[in-house]
Amino acid sequence: NRAFIVVLAPVTQIPPELDKLFVCVDHDLPDHAQLEEIARGVATQDGELPNADELPRVIDAAKGLTRSEAENAYSLSLVRHGTLKAETLWEIKAGQLKKSGLVSIHRGSESFDQLGGLENLKAFCLRAMRRQGEGQPNNRPRGVLLLSPPGCGKSQFAKALGNETGRPTVVLDVGALLGSLVGQSESNVRAALKLADAMAPCVLFCDEIEKALAGATSSGQTDSGVTARVFGSLLTWLNDHESDVFFVGTCNDASKLPPEFARAERFDGIFFVDLPGPEQRAAIWSIYARHYGLDAKQARPDDTNWTGAEIKSCCRLASLLDVPLAQAAQNVVPVAVTAGDKIEGLRQWASGRCLSADRAGVYSRTEVGAGGRVRRVVREPGVN
Repeated sequence: NRAFIVVLAPVTQIPPELDKLFVCVDHDLPDHAQLEEIARGVATQDGELPNADELPRVIDAAKGLTRSEAENAYSLSLVRHGTLKAETLWEIKAGQLKKSGLVSIHRGSESFDQLGGLENLKAFCLRAMRRQGEGQPNNRPRGVLLLSPPGCGKSQFAKALGNETGRPTVVLDVGALLGSLVGQSESNVRAALKLADAMAPCVLFCDEIEKALAGATSSGQTDSGVTARVFGSLLTWLNDHESDVFFVGTCNDASKLPPEFARAERFDGIFFVDLPGPEQRAAIWSIYARHYGLDAKQARPDDTNWTGAEIKSCCRLASLLDVPLAQAAQNVVPVAVTAGDKIEGLRQWASGRCLSADRAGVYSRTEVGAGGRVRRVVREPGVN
């Protein structure tokens, strides 16, 4: 007679003397079919299971949960509402992911209507993501890398993209995954990416990625190679993953990115988001004036080389202090003044290397903005 020992563990740590005696079997998180089977096993009474149109939304909301977590989430939804509700599952899943510390879910109300400009970037991503879910590996979208000065709307675009396409936006903070124990950082990154795969189709958003990967090329002299190995795990996933995960990475300083990160076929496109032109700034003023309940017809300050964040700040201060926009603008110092040299260097790097987020084609440093003038960064503060 033979006896078999089955050991269940969340992490594979086999002593060297037993390594040859065990076979490791890795179980993935439940897929769509398994989650639907669990739902039907929990919702057994009449009216508890949603109709055929609503059921896929409920199952999508449960993706990324373990079997026991899904059972608990389904049961709680039945207790609260008497039926399975996607909103309840999203609430529970957001809490579970926050406790794990690996990824988080952004559940905001951002939309492209709240984002002025970036017309080429919007059209490109929407057109590419229409192919998501077709099951054709050759046509599966990979993602985009967004490069721009701070405050130009990169993060807001990534968050709005999920809402526009009906996909959850999963936020990956690579810096938060770094641990103190040997091998913990690499294990956390792999687990986070595996979790994103299980939640597909989704948008995976990594903000200011150059800060997390800074020093990857010299990692052996600074942190025993941890950053380099984390970077390698991310590169491997970007190149080889087969799930319907659309990656959106943002970057403020291209010089800190390793060159292999931005090579061809790593992303569907690398876009440069320049400071908004006159027409784009006018659209942004209208959006935030309406948002903060301001008179859209009142006189506006000189907004040359302002970013969208600075326009929003001016509108918010005008509403907060109950003053005209021109007076509120005296409290705003544009990033084009505080970091003009860096912005010019960023434009030089992006010229000929990146696609333009505003119009079709490759970005050029001499690109003429709307209104027929070349955008230039001023070194001296203007009079607001």
